Amino acid sequence: MSAQEVIAQLKSFASESRKKSNAYYFKTGPGQYSEFDQFMGVRAPKIRAIAKQHYRHIGFDEIDLLVIHAVHEIRYCGLIILVRQYQSGNQVAVFNYYLKNLKAVNNWDLVDYSTPHIVGDYLFQHQDKFSLLYDWANSSNLWERRIAIVATLYFIKQGLYTPTLRISKMLLNDPEDLIHKAVGWMLREVYKKECAVCKAFLRENYAQLPRTTLRYAIERMAENQRLRYLKGEF
Repeated sequence: MSAQEVIAQLKSFASESRKKSNAYYFKTGPGQYSEFDQFMGVRAPKIRAIAKQHYRHIGFDEIDLLVIHAVHEIRYCGLIILVRQYQSGNQVAVFNYYLKNLKAVNNWDLVDYSTPHIVGDYLFQHQDKFSLLYDWANSSNLWERRIAIVATLYFIKQGLYTPTLRISKMLLNDPEDLIHKAVGWMLREVYKKECAVCKAFLRENYAQLPRTTLRYAIERMAENQRLRYLKGEF
């Protein structure tokens, strides 16, 4: 299977209306986070179906042409292919490939879909490499910082919360709303598994918490409790 065949199949499902919708949804206006991203107008379920159809029959040399492509949906398809190859047992090779092509993971959906399944899983199995997460959390690159926190979703599902809490604290003063949302999301996931751990973090760091982070983190609380946390009443 060649990259060009995958791209041709993606183009067959593209529509101008979806292209406009995606460009608006992913904030491609001047100065917005996706200002320079390009869209062709393919729905995510179609992209995932195409990736599922071809992931067994495409090598890294062809995946290269997908993940470095200027068009968002084509990069997305390449990353889904990598996730499926990783889950099929090619873990070391896919993880190393992913790291070498980290610049291709340059929008929030690309991070959120691929990072927990590849980086999160691999680092949970190789915890001596956790320093990678802390390096990314200190990066000047928005997407690397999001990778750092979103990768910990896999850890949370395994009952390991310390990396999430540590990286959340590192990112409390981040200037980007996409990071505030990601941190709040991860804290909410911690709350779902171990509410006392999340509550303790919120109480200890309340003065620094961005409002967006707090709102995301407390979504699963009862309404009366949410209102108290919004007011800082513990």
